[in-house]
Amino acid sequence: MLQKTRALLAVGVLLMATPVLAQQAQTEPYRLGTMDKLRVRVAEWQSAEGAFRDWSAVSGDYGVGPAGTISVPFVGELSVAGKTTEDVATAISDGLQQKLGLPDRPEASVELAEFRPIFVSGDVQTPGRYPYDPQLTVLKALSIAGGMRRSETGQGGARDFITAQGNYDVMAAQRDGLLARRARLEAEAEGKDQIDFPPELAKTAAGKKLMADETNLMQARQKRLRLQLASLDDLKRLLQAEIESLQKKIATQSRQTDLSREELKGLGNLAGKGLVVNQRVLTLEQTIAELEGKLLDMDTAILRAKQDIAKATQDAISLQNDRDTEIAQARQQTESDLDALNLKMGMYSGLMTEALERAPDAARNAGGRNPPETHFTIVRTDGNGKAGEVEADENTPVLPGDVIKVEVTPTVVNSN
Repeated sequence: MLQKTRALLAVGVLLMATPVLAQQAQTEPYRLGTMDKLRVRVAEWQSAEGAFRDWSAVSGDYGVGPAGTISVPFVGELSVAGKTTEDVATAISDGLQQKLGLPDRPEASVELAEFRPIFVSGDVQTPGRYPYDPQLTVLKALSIAGGMRRSETGQGGARDFITAQGNYDVMAAQRDGLLARRARLEAEAEGKDQIDFPPELAKTAAGKKLMADETNLMQARQKRLRLQLASLDDLKRLLQAEIESLQKKIATQSRQTDLSREELKGLGNLAGKGLVVNQRVLTLEQTIAELEGKLLDMDTAILRAKQDIAKATQDAISLQNDRDTEIAQARQQTESDLDALNLKMGMYSGLMTEALERAPDAARNAGGRNPPETHFTIVRTDGNGKAGEVEADENTPVLPGDVIKVEVTPTVVNSN
């Protein structure tokens, strides 16, 4: 009879076993931890009376303390952290039998009266401590905490976010333009035919248009410079050809002058003997003088042409130097504008973040093109009491004792 009764009691203990989480039911039994509440029942079979005696002094509800223990009368401090309810029931039964010297081992049953609570923190409407229920997920926990934190200042958060985002977007477009311009100036300074644009510009239609515009501008500027330099080269070639022509004329004129001088020399001897009239000698002298004058004019023209060639060469050098100086100044100004713009973008990014801190739903309510990102993290303690963080999403199961952290961050382009 006694063995049959104990068998029935054992079946009763199994029926009162710990309720486990739905997500753990098919894996492993529930492990106890701090802040769990246990319901303990202890009974002893009285052979002489043929009845059970309830140990009311031991039976009752027990809370698992910070040290992971419960204090059971006659047994004392009992470590339960990381154990199952079945383990605890066995420990209580064994402890009572040993401490009281009982011939028969009393039967103890332990069930979980209340799961340890969960905690929801961060950008939720009502952060705090909440009771655990089976089948609880991150999304359900978020709803229990009142959902995402809402602005307490009316539409102020959304308005501030819209203003900051609008200014940020305008400056982001200006920054893209400056990045494209800087890439073009660097290519011009290095004499490249292709521009190395930042990769992020190719990701948007506006960025691709900036790349095309700067490429066309560089090609137009290069073409203009080539035409100007080619024009100066043509002028130098023309002047050089003129010099060569003048040199040929000088050679011809010099021969004519030499011949005229020879003729004049012969006429001078004849004139001294009275064989030639003086008028002819005078005419020949005038001819020689004219030829010498033309030679001087051609020498002067050659000097002027050489001066023009030197000026054209200097103009070409000045043209290239002026262009290099212009590019250097433009690069310096572009870098300065970029630095100033990055500082302003950083300021507006901070204002957007501050607006979301005051009203996490501001970006969503404002209809921003870049809605805020919601991040879920679960701080969970393992069986050894070591806490660690677990990345989660809305459908991640929640375990008793979990701390769910909700963080809303704006999706803002880095201004650096």
